[in-house]
Amino acid sequence: MRLSRQVLAVLMATLLLAMVGCASKTTPEPAPVVPPPPVQAPPTTDVTQQPVVRGVESQPVQSGPVADHQAVAGLERIYFSYDQFTLEDAARVTLEQNAVYLRSHPKEKIVIEGHCDERGSDEYNLALGERRAVTAKNYLVSLGIAADRLSVVSYGEEQPLVAGSGEEAWSKNRRAEFKVVR
Repeated sequence: MRLSRQVLAVLMATLLLAMVGCASKTTPEPAPVVPPPPVQAPPTTDVTQQPVVRGVESQPVQSGPVADHQAVAGLERIYFSYDQFTLEDAARVTLEQNAVYLRSHPKEKIVIEGHCDERGSDEYNLALGERRAVTAKNYLVSLGIAADRLSVVSYGEEQPLVAGSGEEAWSKNRRAEFKVVR
């Protein structure tokens, strides 16, 4: 009988040590997602020529935490899928073109604005807009643009590009805008 109590005591001690050992371990953070290598933009023969920009307004915007910023030719907006902040292939290509512009204008500082469609709460859309802007910033940094030249702001659903309800309008409002800080 004494032997079985000793075995039981050893088993209990082993179990206790295993439980204490497991409780003190921390779960490792997941590894950051590394974007694919950048696609080289075709060389231009005239470095003063700015890329053609489709649909970028050039009126100053006077709202939000950034005092004064303005869209400029050479920086195109990117779009996101519903409830997403991951970059699709078309967005990566656009960001690579934006990086070419930023390399040729090394003194310009940029604010990246995150925007959402009207669905979701204000708080949720502000957080999603920020994640979209941060994702775009991180990709530009991975392409060699200095992080201190890039800042982010989220407007959530507050500044729709297209008014209306429906996928046609919503798809244009899920975006990130790139504007020069003046």
